[in-house]
Amino acid sequence: MKIALTINHTPHSFDVEPRTLLVDLLRDHCHLTGTHVGCDTSQCGCCTVLKDGVSIKACTTLAAQVDACHITTIEGLGQDALHPVQVAFAQCHALQCGFCTPGMIMSSVDLLNKNPNPTDEDIMLALEGNLCRCTGYVNIVAAVKAAASQMRMGAKA
Repeated sequence: MKIALTINHTPHSFDVEPRTLLVDLLRDHCHLTGTHVGCDTSQCGCCTVLKDGVSIKACTTLAAQVDACHITTIEGLGQDALHPVQVAFAQCHALQCGFCTPGMIMSSVDLLNKNPNPTDEDIMLALEGNLCRCTGYVNIVAAVKAAASQMRMGAKA
């Protein structure tokens, strides 16, 4: 089946099998390997991307479901400079092995787009679909709060 979508601000068209998953389209056809495959069941959140600005799990989304949509991956988040969430994750040491980081960042961006001043509880609730086996989440919550502060003060996203 033919689909057309915008990935990281660039229009694309593909001829895909109906069973093609979005994560496979991104990784295998577009070579955007920042979208990780962890569990294949949407439990870990490593595959989180933005569909029309809202976070989704790419491992359980069919490519056909995003026809005519705008997809943003971790590679497309900061076009000219790193996104404030990316900067905050680095500054707050909110990553260790880095496997969950793209999904955590994409979920955090979605949260901050909806709620520019989240509480710790808001952050934990927004990230509950993302698993990290390395950190205690303390630095991740701190990074989201720091990014929120920067974004409220006008840091470019």
